[in-house]
Amino acid sequence: MAEVLVRVKLFPESAETDLGELVERLGSTGFRLNAAKEEPIAFGLKALVAEFVVQDAEGEAERLEEKLRQLSGVGELEVMEVHRLL
Repeated sequence: MAEVLVRVKLFPESAETDLGELVERLGSTGFRLNAAKEEPIAFGLKALVAEFVVQDAEGEAERLEEKLRQLSGVGELEVMEVHRLL
């Protein structure tokens, strides 16, 4: 089955949220974490841009989004890109 790369921007619940710990919790989603990096937003605030590889099956990207929203430390999230991998 083909795979899909999903890139999301995770906004922390607060400025005190430890993004390093949040990256560690991303592994508990059950989806394969490909990469994660911090991205400045404004006034010293940072977001986390993470890439996940999921199966190209109906509803998988939505399941990933739901799992991420349930993680402690995640305030909001934005799906930035979805690409099918060859």
